[in-house]
Amino acid sequence: MSEKTNPMLLPRLEKVVLNIGVGESGERLVKAEALLTKLTGRKPVRTVSTKRIPQWTLRKGEPIGCKVTLRGKPAEEVLKRCLYAKDNVLTASHFDASGNLSFGIQEYIDIQGIKYDPDIGIFGLNICATIERPGGHVKRRSLRASKIPQKARLTPEESIEFMKQKFGVKIGSED
Repeated sequence: MSEKTNPMLLPRLEKVVLNIGVGESGERLVKAEALLTKLTGRKPVRTVSTKRIPQWTLRKGEPIGCKVTLRGKPAEEVLKRCLYAKDNVLTASHFDASGNLSFGIQEYIDIQGIKYDPDIGIFGLNICATIERPGGHVKRRSLRASKIPQKARLTPEESIEFMKQKFGVKIGSED
């Protein structure tokens, strides 16, 4: 008799966030927004500074970056293209204690299907993928939010196994 797996315990890709931190507002931020629009087809949201740092001429509330959040099929497609830039090789340190994944790409031209645009220039970006089990919204809902039991939480090992099966990722050594 074959053992059935509980579908509520199977991990899934919740969302993928692409972030570019420019460090200043102005022309570079507009170019970074154009790059994220070119990569995803979505309009990015500006991120603002939370602190004032006079040495960097940074004011509180000043836009210093931009990000795009993707869910569903578009998130999977963009993540596959971004993993291609890393040769489908990640390390265990790319995964946090909750099983989420984050890595950076030095230059956007490494991403599959994207060519260099002289109007944009060269930018790097950070990719954060949230991996969780179904029912994870229980801890984030506004009414009657509750804790997720330990046995229902995702571990880094389970997240690594999910990435190997779903995206064909190889886990390399720390260099």
